[in-house]
Amino acid sequence: MSRRPVSSTRRLVDTGSFPFTGALQSKSRSSPLLSVGLVLVGAFLLIGYAFSGSGIFGGDKAAVSRIEGELCLHLVHCDFSCTSEIQRAIPILKKAYGDSMHKVLHVGPDTCSVVSTLLKEEETEAWGVEPYDIEDADARCKSLVHKGIVRVADIKFPLPYRAKSFPLVIVSDALDYLSPKYLNKTLPDLARVASDGVLIFAGYPGQQRAKVAELSKFGRPAKMRSSSWWIRYFVQTSLEENEPAVKKFEQAASKKSYKPNCQVFHLKPLR
Repeated sequence: MSRRPVSSTRRLVDTGSFPFTGALQSKSRSSPLLSVGLVLVGAFLLIGYAFSGSGIFGGDKAAVSRIEGELCLHLVHCDFSCTSEIQRAIPILKKAYGDSMHKVLHVGPDTCSVVSTLLKEEETEAWGVEPYDIEDADARCKSLVHKGIVRVADIKFPLPYRAKSFPLVIVSDALDYLSPKYLNKTLPDLARVASDGVLIFAGYPGQQRAKVAELSKFGRPAKMRSSSWWIRYFVQTSLEENEPAVKKFEQAASKKSYKPNCQVFHLKPLR
């Protein structure tokens, strides 16, 4: 199914996170329209600065991503992406996986953006699998596909790679759209092509995506599963947690004050 550009409408809910809201409340009786107008302008400015990475958030992209993730939980329609979370987590992943980050396969929508970012890292070889059609992709992405760096493939079927082709396999925003029937095939296959580990970024229950965008882009809405569901599923499919990677990831995250906006699971490859 081809992917179409979708504009997601976001409606802000008053969560008390805007520092100037309290100051406006005292004046609301005399000029309610002015107060409401200023709140809306301030909200748009805040989101604009967050997306641009400038202004009051200048230079702190991690803080921007955390703010966007926290706001996302309060939005009625939120086009949330764990793929962008991977790019924020790259410094942490390098600490946790070391040499395994020298050759990475990313699987998931918008893989071109992840691959492009990884290729900018020193001594890093990156490949990608895009599960959906990319007719509307930009020239850079189409170039990666033309070179064979990114492949378009249905992940419900075996991946076009030999066993243990990549030290590390990272998947994001793809497993949330698969039913257990297809997960039973896809997840073991991801572990098959990995030699050191599989890293999964999955959405939290409660994180929403625009329904229209989902149906046109993925064919079905995402199903956000709890961490306990995933853990039970890993046990049932004989996939083991990569405990050394978990400890290194948590240590690196603690030093960098990094808090993921997505669930992160570290699995061992198939033996």
